[in-house]
Amino acid sequence: MTTPTGARELAHPAYEEIRLADVLHALADPMRLRVVCGLAVAGTEVNCSAVELPVSKSTSTHHFRVLRESGVIRQSYRGTAKMNELRRDDLDALFPGLLDTVLAAAHRQKARLGPDAG
Repeated sequence: MTTPTGARELAHPAYEEIRLADVLHALADPMRLRVVCGLAVAGTEVNCSAVELPVSKSTSTHHFRVLRESGVIRQSYRGTAKMNELRRDDLDALFPGLLDTVLAAAHRQKARLGPDAG
C-alpha cells in the first residue's frame, strides 16, 4: 500500500496491489455498494456527506475506509473536506466489465426490491 507522505494524505493501494478478492469483499456490503453507486452517478469527486447512508458517522467512515483500502475509491482532502471518487479507470483495466456489471445489477435490484433493499 502506498504510504502517505503528509499528515493529510491517505494511503491507497497502488494499481498493481489491487486484488479481486478485496474489491469483491468491499462491494459485497450493501452500504458500501450504495456508496459506489452514488459515486458512479455523481461521476466526479464528492465529499462523504454527498452519499447518504442510514448509519452512524463512525460506521460510514469505516465503509469509506474499506472501499479506499481495497482500491475501489480514491480519497483526498480538499481543505477540511474528504473527497471521494471511484477508481473506475484502474478497476476497468484490472477487471474489465466488473464495475459496470455490479452497478447494473445494483440498479436492477433497486428497481425490483425498492431503494431500501440491501
